[in-house]
Amino acid sequence: MGQSSDGSKIPSRRGFAAMDPERRREIARRGGASVPREKRSFTMNKDLAATAGRKGGAASRGGGRKPSAV
Repeated sequence: MGQSSDGSKIPSRRGFAAMDPERRREIARRGGASVPREKRSFTMNKDLAATAGRKGGAASRGGGRKPSAV
């Protein structure tokens, strides 16, 4: 970590934070391009995606909407 002129510490920029915005956009654009289309199971099977979403929601232990008490 470096220090500024007033003596406060400045965290060093590493990884994506150190890259210029155009380089980050270039990497983000590639997203899942390395995965073949037939291996992207959620795009092929919507029921599988829905089931996975329900499992994740059930396992999250809260954070969801609570029913309103009337």
